[in-house]
Amino acid sequence: MKVNAILFWILSLFFGIAAVAYALWSLVEPVYGIDDPVQGVGSVEWVGTVGLSLTSIFGAFLGFYLQRTYVAQGGELAEDRRDADIDDGDAEQGFFSPWSWWPFVLSAALAVVFLGLAVGVWLIFIGGALTIVAVVGLQFEYYRGNFAR
Repeated sequence: MKVNAILFWILSLFFGIAAVAYALWSLVEPVYGIDDPVQGVGSVEWVGTVGLSLTSIFGAFLGFYLQRTYVAQGGELAEDRRDADIDDGDAEQGFFSPWSWWPFVLSAALAVVFLGLAVGVWLIFIGGALTIVAVVGLQFEYYRGNFAR
């Protein structure tokens, strides 16, 4: 995690320097228009400058978070140790049924909802009803049928 924090700090520094260079370059480079070949010098291209600046700030946020998390946990993660085995880093991920069809039904219902955003609003209502049925079915699949507990 320490290496990840350092990488994000380096990325933040890189994008900060790139934002300053981009702003200075747009000030120096002449702007070509349709009617006039050279309209003038001295205008900052704000979309790229703001985008690069926000990317730098986001990298700094992630670097700061990872650095504080590394200090707070008090030890190295299994991914950071050279003598760690593969199974040292795997944690309990939860219980998932290999025979369950409900995740497929849920994904199909959500696909209908998002198709409704593109095609027509009436599909959103159908997909919403199917989504509710799929979520309830996924939640309560162990309360009925052959696998009831």
